[in-house]
Amino acid sequence: MRLPPALRLRLGVGASGAAGPGPGYRQGQRPGPRTREYFYYIDHQGQLFLDDTKVKNFITCFKDVGFLTFFFKQLEPNRSGRYEAEFPFLSPCGRERNFLRCDDRPVVFTQILPRAGKIPLLSYCGGGERLVVPFQPESLMVLPENGRLYHPAPAKAGGVGLVRSALAYEWSPCFEYGRGPAQPPTHFIWEGRRYRLTEELLPLLRAGGSGCAGESPAAPVTPPQG
Repeated sequence: MRLPPALRLRLGVGASGAAGPGPGYRQGQRPGPRTREYFYYIDHQGQLFLDDTKVKNFITCFKDVGFLTFFFKQLEPNRSGRYEAEFPFLSPCGRERNFLRCDDRPVVFTQILPRAGKIPLLSYCGGGERLVVPFQPESLMVLPENGRLYHPAPAKAGGVGLVRSALAYEWSPCFEYGRGPAQPPTHFIWEGRRYRLTEELLPLLRAGGSGCAGESPAAPVTPPQG
């Protein structure tokens, strides 16, 4: 997945294919003939960056839908034998290896896409209609340990994704807390229907093997006050 020329120039990538040194790697490094390696990071808002980008915000994240779609459709657990602990996921592109680490989960749901007479879609990681899963209200899960909201994701990317803070906040009035406000919600109200939450994602979330160590806090889902 070769970097766009403009981005390569902005990063100072020259004939050697490397930008500034990162923690134990160099962007565009060549570990073998005809092989290049790049390193990425996704935050809890679903924004993708080159891992060694010093200022990570909306200005510096990747926005090209075609690039994002290819990157995340190729995403899989990193079993390459390289950087597996530091970058748990890999998006291969031919002989190119694109390593990914994440703030929480490699899939972050950023918006819901309504469809007349059909099940809505949840879009993730900036891919719009090209990166989606069917919305499953009954499968939403608030993890007690961090208060974050999760939803099923593609199995190849770990099976569970984080719901972006803004979307979780938008949905917070839809939750009911049948076991009391100190416990995770038990029901979710969506389009006039009351769904009992299955908590089916809890084993995946607590297993801890398909996510990344958190670095930045995401807004927790909290019950309404008063």
